[in-house]
Amino acid sequence: MSWFSNKSAFPWIQLSTENSLDEIIELSIQKPVILFKHSTRCSISSMALSRFEREWDTNENIQLYYLDLIAFRQLSNEISEVLQVEHQSPQLILLNQGKVIHTASHNGINFQDIQIALKEQ
Repeated sequence: MSWFSNKSAFPWIQLSTENSLDEIIELSIQKPVILFKHSTRCSISSMALSRFEREWDTNENIQLYYLDLIAFRQLSNEISEVLQVEHQSPQLILLNQGKVIHTASHNGINFQDIQIALKEQ
């Protein structure tokens, strides 16, 4: 079960303000950061989130943030604008060294591609 059902200890941190986005970009200079944009009303988004959580290697040193698109649509738009990434839902954005190094949406979200993107850095 995913964090969004409140039944998991998965280490998501909620993204809810524009100031948080600036802090996340800064944090990505020190270590990789994942933003997961999730629609709580979409079964495809829930499926992608659940699959990602099952694939996740808890030994990875990557900070995980999620954004509830329904509650924070304006912030989702801000993310798209600031990071120059077209909005998708669900969507995973991987930041490293202050830059977007990988994006994926829907069934394209998987842990293996994140590992490959990080190794190419």
